[in-house]
Amino acid sequence: SIINYGGFDMNLSTNTVTILKNFSEINKNILVKPGNRLQTISTLKNILAEADIDNKFEQEFAIYDLPEFLRAIELFTKSDIKFNGTRNLVISDTNSASSIKYFFADKSLIVHPTKGISMPDKYVTFTLKNNSLTDLNKGILTLNLPDIAITGDGKNITIVATDKKNKSSNDYSAVIGTTDKKFVAYFKAENLKIIPDDYDVAISTKKVSHFVNRTKPVQYWIALEPDSEF
Repeated sequence: SIINYGGFDMNLSTNTVTILKNFSEINKNILVKPGNRLQTISTLKNILAEADIDNKFEQEFAIYDLPEFLRAIELFTKSDIKFNGTRNLVISDTNSASSIKYFFADKSLIVHPTKGISMPDKYVTFTLKNNSLTDLNKGILTLNLPDIAITGDGKNITIVATDKKNKSSNDYSAVIGTTDKKFVAYFKAENLKIIPDDYDVAISTKKVSHFVNRTKPVQYWIALEPDSEF
């Protein structure tokens, strides 16, 4: 017979693990709340991410080192998670006798979202395709570039990887859409931590952007750099 001390059992889906890995790149901490929605915010509060997942959590818990937690899950071929009240959980393999007891963090130590963001305006909107995003990231890595600019010249929307501080910087650019507006929206390349996919993108004159995944219930709000111009 199985005695369950107020805990519950679950298996994290591949999709949930993918989301958690992506969120761990934004913030190593996470506060998981009851339900099937995950949120995270970067320590500098300039990236907010939200996703609906396949799993449903029954209780709130905090993980201080999410990459470590994910490595612990991956130690097992088929990991089963059993929650032991509010203090810890046990990760075990249904095919073996080994297990890991993993303790939760104090909620007060976790940087987590306390409120949502509503886009103040959508000055420009466009679709960023997965292949354009992949090519951009290759350009960033190949040329070791720290900045991204999304520009409008009244005709085309162009995405550029560059180094703003270097006037003779190499850069990578690609036309990704059309617009009748003129603007330049700057991002730090390190802040574009989104799961590779197609996105509907909105940019606000209040210097915030919204990336909505077109195939999965995942979205990101990313701050623009102060020198963006509209």
